[in-house]
Amino acid sequence: MFKKIIMALATTTLVASPIVTAQAQAAPHRQEVTRTVVKQQPHGRTVVKQKTTVRKATPARHWAKGQRFDRRYATNYRVVSNYRDYRLSAPPRGYQWVRSGNDAVLIALTSGIIGAVVGSAIR
Repeated sequence: MFKKIIMALATTTLVASPIVTAQAQAAPHRQEVTRTVVKQQPHGRTVVKQKTTVRKATPARHWAKGQRFDRRYATNYRVVSNYRDYRLSAPPRGYQWVRSGNDAVLIALTSGIIGAVVGSAIR
């Protein structure tokens, strides 16, 4: 009897775990921003209010060769000057490596066209 209960619980866990993780991944990412507003009112009164706004985070952008790179859509945008530390080749003249999330993107300086994308190069 005890073995049947243990087997039923193990089976239920195996079946239910993908459903739970799929729901967690489907939930939109939210970012809460709290700011304090101080107002001076007549007769020397000071009013302090805290406002909390909830914003949806923008989803990560998937870059591809030939697209135009726009840094507004890049998550955690940084210029990568130490490309050898990430085992990236030296950029050709007129190109530079930049970071977008964990990806390294080789972009043309003048046009912004993507020359190469190395996924998960930066950890």
